Amino acid sequence: MYGQLLAVIDGISSRVEPLPADWSAYVDLTGALTYWNRDVEGLVAVLRLRLLALHGVQCSAGAGPTRSIAAMAADITPPGAATVVRDDPYEIAAFLRIKPASALPCIGPKTARTLSRYGVTTVGDIADTQPPTLQRILGTGAARQAHDLAHGIDTRPVVPGAVPKTMSTSHRFNCDELHPEQHHRTTLRLVQELGARLRATGEITQALTLTVTYADRTQTTRSRTLNEPTAHTPVLATTARELLTGLGLQRARIRALALRAERLLPAEDAVHQLTFDDRDDKLRRIETALDKAANRYRPGIAGVASAFPRSGYTTTSVQSPV
Repeated sequence: MYGQLLAVIDGISSRVEPLPADWSAYVDLTGALTYWNRDVEGLVAVLRLRLLALHGVQCSAGAGPTRSIAAMAADITPPGAATVVRDDPYEIAAFLRIKPASALPCIGPKTARTLSRYGVTTVGDIADTQPPTLQRILGTGAARQAHDLAHGIDTRPVVPGAVPKTMSTSHRFNCDELHPEQHHRTTLRLVQELGARLRATGEITQALTLTVTYADRTQTTRSRTLNEPTAHTPVLATTARELLTGLGLQRARIRALALRAERLLPAEDAVHQLTFDDRDDKLRRIETALDKAANRYRPGIAGVASAFPRSGYTTTSVQSPV
C-alpha cells in the first residue's frame, strides 16, 4: 500500500521524497500552493482527505518552512491530525524552543544525555549555547548542525526519487520469547531465508534493517549499511548479529523479529572483494548447494545447524516491489 499512498501524494505535488524505513515521505508544497490556490493548511487537509477517502489511511502530517521543522511537527502529531508551523520567526522560535533536545533530528538519545550533563536539555538551550561550547561537547560538524536546526535553519531540499526496492521476512513467536539464544537462532534463520530469496531473484542488498517487537507491542528498529552490496549469507548474518547484539536485549520479552533488505540492486552490480584464501569461495559453493536443495525440495530443508529451532517454526515473508 505504501506505493499507492505515494501515488496519491504525487497527485498533489510531484516533489516527493520517499522514506520507506518508517513509511513516510517529505513533500515540497511550494509550487503546489499556487496551482491548487490554497494555503498550506488547506492543501495538507486535501492531501489527508484523499489518503483517507481512497485508502482508508488516517495519516499524521507536519508542515513547516524546513525539512527538520516539518519532521518535528509530524512526530508530535497523532494519526488523523496535522500540525502546521508557519514561516514566521516568532512562530518558529515558539515551536522549537520548548522542545526537548532529543526532538531535533540530529540529536539521538546518547547525544541528548551528553548535553543534559552540561545543563542543555531543550532546543532553546542549544540555540542559546555559544557555538564554541557546543563544539567542545559534540564536535565541530554535529555542533554546527544542531545549532542551525535549533534556530530553524535547514537548507536541505526535498529530493524527489523512486522508492527503493525492499525485501523482508519476519517471525512471530508463539509466546513472548525471553532467551537470547532463541533470538539469535531466529535471526540467523531469517538471514538464511532472506539471502536465498535475494539470490533466487538475482538481487543484492545495500543495507539491512532489524525490527524487534516487544510484548507490549513497542518496537525497536536498527539499520546498517553494508560495506559492499551483497546477497552472501555469511556477510548478512554477521551484520544481522551485530544489529541484534547491539540492542543489548538480554532477557527482553520479544514478540516478533523482522529483517528487511533495503535499496536492492541487480546482482550484476555486485563487487566481490578477492581474498588470499579460498574459505569464502568454499562458503559460496556450499551456499549454491543449499540453494539447489531448497529449490528441489523446499525452503529451509538444509542450512546452518544453529539456525534450526528446537520446536516448530513458521515464517512469513513479503517482497515489496515499490
